Parts: sequence; C-alpha cells; structure tokens
Amino acid sequence: MDTQVKTHGADSLARAVEAVYAEGQTDYSIEPLVRLDPTGKPLGRVKQGDAVIFCCRRGEREIELTEAFTDPEFPHFPRKSLELSKFIILTLYHDKFKDLPVAFAPARVRDTLGEAISRAGLRQLRCSESEKFAHITFFFNGSDNEPFAGEDRIRIPSPKGVPFDQVPGLSLPEVARNVIQGLRAGYDFILTNFANGDVIGHTANAQAKIECARAVDHHLSEVVENALNMGYVVAVTADHGNLELMLTDEGKPHVAHTTNQVPFILIDPRASQPLALKDGSLRDIAPTLLNILDLPVPQEMTGLNLARGHAWGTRRKTLLIILDGWGNGQQDQTNPIHLADTPYWDGLIRRYPPAALHASGEAVGLQAEKAGNSEAGHMNIGAGRVVLQDDVRLDNAIRDGSFFTNDVFLQAIDDVIAKKTSLHLIGLLTEKSSHGSIDYPLAILKMARDRGLQDVNLHLIFDGRSTEPGSAPALLGKLEGLMTEIGIGQVVTGVGRGIALDRDGNYPRIKRVYDALVNGTGRQYS
Repeated sequence: MDTQVKTHGADSLARAVEAVYAEGQTDYSIEPLVRLDPTGKPLGRVKQGDAVIFCCRRGEREIELTEAFTDPEFPHFPRKSLELSKFIILTLYHDKFKDLPVAFAPARVRDTLGEAISRAGLRQLRCSESEKFAHITFFFNGSDNEPFAGEDRIRIPSPKGVPFDQVPGLSLPEVARNVIQGLRAGYDFILTNFANGDVIGHTANAQAKIECARAVDHHLSEVVENALNMGYVVAVTADHGNLELMLTDEGKPHVAHTTNQVPFILIDPRASQPLALKDGSLRDIAPTLLNILDLPVPQEMTGLNLARGHAWGTRRKTLLIILDGWGNGQQDQTNPIHLADTPYWDGLIRRYPPAALHASGEAVGLQAEKAGNSEAGHMNIGAGRVVLQDDVRLDNAIRDGSFFTNDVFLQAIDDVIAKKTSLHLIGLLTEKSSHGSIDYPLAILKMARDRGLQDVNLHLIFDGRSTEPGSAPALLGKLEGLMTEIGIGQVVTGVGRGIALDRDGNYPRIKRVYDALVNGTGRQYS
C-alpha cells in the first residue's frame, strides 16, 4: 500500500461521484471510476496471485462478473492471464460455481411446489422475460438451477440498449403471447412473472410508472381471459411492493421496494360466486395451489390453504401470475396503479375480492420491518414456508461472531499474507439492499487487520435502487470514517450497480468493470 496516501479513499471517490452527477450520471449507471496513486498510476488493481472476495450475496446479478474472473473458458471478451489465489463468493448463487470457495453455503429447499408437481408426473411451464427469469426458476425452485422433470422454461429477452423507463411495457407482449400458447398446449401448471411493476418502479419516471401499470392491465386481461376460457383456475399475486408508491415522505421519487402487503386473487371459472379467501402471507400460496391441483401438501410446507372450504372437485389446471412489485397502495395520487387507466384490474378486484398477503420482513424470512424483494418473494411462494434469507443468515453471523471466524475468509487472508500479495473486496455501497451490505467488507477489513494484513483494496458498487438516488457521496463520507476507525484499506474503484451487476447477458458492461478492476481502465480520479 502506498504510504503517501493519507486517507482511505472514500472521500476522494465521493468528489469523483459528485463530478459525474453534474454530467447527468446516476448511482445505478455510473461508469467505472478508477483511483490513481500519487505517481499517476491506477491504484489497487487486481493482479496475479491476489485474492478477491465478492461481498454480494443474492445471485442472479452476481453471476456475470463472477464468470469473468473464474471461468477458464469464458467466451465473452478477452482477458489477460490472471491466476488468482482465490475468488470467494458469499453464497452459492449458481451450481456452476460449486467448486469456488463459498463462505456461507446455502441450504437447498426441498419439497417445493415445483418439485411436488413434478413428482406427480404433471407438466409445468415457467415463462418470463430475462429480468425475472432467475426468480421463476432458481429461486422458485428453492435455489436449484436444474429444471424438474416435466418442467419447461421460456426466457424472453428484456429490452437492451435503452433505459427501461423509455420502454415501460418491457417485453410483456411476448411474455403474454407465450403464456397463452402454453395455455393452449395444456400444461397442468403455468407460472409467469410480469416484471414491469418492479423494473419500472425502480426508476424515477412517474409517467413511465403510470404507463407501466396500463401495460400490465392490458396484458393481464389477455392472459387471464384466455385462461378462464380454457377452464384454468387463475391466481394473481405479487412478490413484494414497489410500483404502488410514487413519492417518498419528502416528496422525492420513490424507487425502492416497500413493506406493503400484496393482493392475492383466486378465480375458479366453475364457481357461481367469488371465493371467500383468508388473508395470510406468501408461504400460503403453494399449499393453496396444491389443493387446486389435488396433490398432497408436503409436511415441510407450513403455509395454509387460502381458500379453505372451497371444493375444487377433480384435479384442475392452474395458472399463477406474479405481478412483480405490485403492492397494495393508497387509492390516491401517490399510487401509479391508481392513477393509471387499468379497467381490467379495477374490475378484477371488484368481482373477486383479493386476500391481503404479507410479503416483507419476518413473514418472508427477512429482518423485521425490512421491505420484501423478488428473491425472498419467489422463494417463499415456491417453498410454501418461511425461508430464512441470506441477509438474516449473514447478519446473524456478524452478530454472534461466527462471521469473524469463518475459515473461508481467514484462509484467504492468510494466503495473501504468506504470498505477499493483495486482498480485494468487491462490495455494494448500501446498508439495506437484498444484494448485500457495506457491513460485509467492513467486517472483513477488521479480520484482515487483526491477522496483520494491510494491503486490502475495496472496489465499490453504487446501488441507486435500495438507496436514495444521489446518496452515494454521503455514504462514502460515512464509510471514510468507519475505515479510519478500522485503520486499514483503500477504496480504489467505483461503478454503478446497473453495470457491475448486469443480469441480462450484457457482457460489454461486465468488460468495462473487469477492465477497471484489472487494467485500471476507466475515468480516472485521485
């Protein structure tokens, strides 16, 4: 580490961020920023023999950057020969990384809804656009990437090369078309996700949010009416709230998930009256659907049937539509769903009064009062029980001290000390995202200090989703103080989450991040 550097670098990155704000860049999409040392050379690059700990925990957004550093046959862009001593991931977010060191290996959830359907020999279809494809497959299946027997999957590419708020309909027309084809093919169970409410809800564009709700309404009408005409039982719900809140209490654009309950609509086309539903939580959906499908509910499922007392008769084909980020909001000017022209949705909830389901906090395995997210939502829906989420597992580990004795971390630190190389931490600059927390790299900095390691480089990913837009400089100021207390570490790189944590196969974005971390390519600052 260069002894001429007097601070830990978070303050200088804050100044660089303020400069790119002035040019119109936002936290989510900030292009790579690379810090220079006092001699004008890029500081803290990842080099031969170094160790890297990727301090993000969620899954689908971390895959591409992990591939770039670890896949020996990586085909998407050329890389220099770089043999790292270790590349550590916090959780196993894809089976392809099973041979990497995993600090907190996940427990697979067995006896999920999808597995129960497959075990009965029934056919099921999963269909969504790429922004939410992992959620209806990996997360819905209890952290299992492999399709079950009889499970078919359709992945529709999300729009590329254009800001999402410029295309609020996203790829929903193609998703709807494929779901209707699946209905005609006679699948026993169909699961689809309408991604718009969450994807557009994360933007600051109020008009796009209203247009997004209108688009969802239009295609919901197409899909539901086709399903009912073919005799399908239709369930419509959401995984968490987001779109239903336009502004924060301060009057700024609201761009994050909420703790609001979500609707659950259940329609039996053979019933003469709307069903009387019980309120509950997301874990109650799977047992309800298994009852419709006339399948036994696994003992591991603790959820309850939301339509208790309704006789379904013989096995019924079922469609589950998850309106991503479509929570229950106030029926006023603060709610884009209320403001939008949504005649079908309005009629649906009048004719078929929905149940209200808890989709946040402890009800879905998150910390108390924490907003829900798509991963927790889909996992709880598919599992039929409360599944403890990674943020709780890791926070518990920090609280009980086991994080600081984790052998995977300690071995990486000791290897770096023995080889006289450097340790690199890739972390998310946020205190409350489902993707991670700045607490993780800070905890590892303490571990490195206590083992006698000084050369630790921190590569930051700006959030812009779970944090307020424009909040990065303030968070960096707080980080500078915390790193000063610890006494080691240098912040050397910053980049937006939308680039570093791409999940749509946009590898040119990943190349820009990789080149910044390894080659020092990017907008330079000091």
